[in-house]
Amino acid sequence: MSDSVSDCPDSPGDCMEHRDTLSEAEVEALVRGICFKTGPPRTLGVELEWLIHELHGPRLPVTPERLEAAYAALRTVPLESALTVEPGGQLELSSPPAASLTECVGTLSADLDAVRAVLREHDLVLAGFGTDPWQPPRRFLREPRYDAMETCLDRTGPAGRAMMCTSASVQVCLDAGYEEPGPLGHGRRWWLAHTLGAVLVAAFANSPLLHGEPTGWQSTRQLLWMEIGAGRAGAPALDGEPRDAWARHVLDAPVMCVRRGSGPWDVPERLTFREWTRTGEPTRADLDYHLTTLFPPVRPRGHLELRMIDAQPGDDGWIVPVAVATALFDDPEAAECAYRAVKPLAERARPQPAPHNPLWSDAARYGLADPELHETAVACFTTALGALPRLGATDAVVEAVAAYRDRYVLKGRTPADDQLDRLRGTDTRAYGKDLRR
Repeated sequence: MSDSVSDCPDSPGDCMEHRDTLSEAEVEALVRGICFKTGPPRTLGVELEWLIHELHGPRLPVTPERLEAAYAALRTVPLESALTVEPGGQLELSSPPAASLTECVGTLSADLDAVRAVLREHDLVLAGFGTDPWQPPRRFLREPRYDAMETCLDRTGPAGRAMMCTSASVQVCLDAGYEEPGPLGHGRRWWLAHTLGAVLVAAFANSPLLHGEPTGWQSTRQLLWMEIGAGRAGAPALDGEPRDAWARHVLDAPVMCVRRGSGPWDVPERLTFREWTRTGEPTRADLDYHLTTLFPPVRPRGHLELRMIDAQPGDDGWIVPVAVATALFDDPEAAECAYRAVKPLAERARPQPAPHNPLWSDAARYGLADPELHETAVACFTTALGALPRLGATDAVVEAVAAYRDRYVLKGRTPADDQLDRLRGTDTRAYGKDLRR
């Protein structure tokens, strides 16, 4: 799953690479040509973000010097996955495209073992929370990109800094699907991702705390994205053709910054990319960069990047949402069942696109305490459990999904409830087991 929007050899951009600037029509053609690479769903990728905590005192802040020393050591470790660092010092592992769920789980699990071994030598650990329960936002990376991002996001309030520096997620990357209609068609998968996405927010909510206090939301991480605003973190409307809708969204989204060769980057106010093209200034590189500054819950990058799932507790807790999402999207029978299960939720998703609508808001606030989301999540987990053997999932992965269903979904609970139990002194056993067998 490549990060670059310019990797599609068949995109309209091939004939424009030599051009210095892009017109509005050229931008629309480029975006339409690269957002969905259609074909049979064959590959899977996962991007895991982790907070870094002190091994012996997880509530204590980790100094920038210790983080830098640990990352310097990690850069010497051979990994199959790409290792990057987020603005607040969070660690991200991005798997290479895998031909199966089993291959993806095996690759990331081996890389995580290697990463954890290095971090232990520095008395640090990976921590699976959607938002840091204790630490305030603090920038670790000092680069023009993040300076500009901070300036831009500060205009909408404190949510931007919290998102940049204290949040973490499980992002599942799935192929866009067939060009033709059907359960695995790209149009159906696009719609499903935005509707089922609310169920995934609710079922895997794991961020009820900020600064050691309950926020009143099961997924505070999702709340932060909503507070950043629809232009930066919203989805396009789902009532049109997906390529056209995404191209319009890209053009009408605000420009985060204008990069400079030296010195601070400019951070314009209320300038959309569409308006920028009418000045004759933006280049293809500017467009590529602009696309990386948009953070919708589902980002089309040739494939579909599902961005709505909170980071999960336990060494291997991340595998459960990956397995559930893969089953519900890539098994044709399960995809049809999931579509029927979530279709009644569509009315609650109006009038605004995700995540700025009542369905997504309720999913983030209440999790599975919401009766309709609870009922739908039970149906989706049951469907996923039936599909996973057909996708060749190991017995351990199937058992883990079943255990999560029994421990959380059937009871209308999420990992956020465990965090709240610990805060109140009513702790329950930690969830997590070795899923790689």
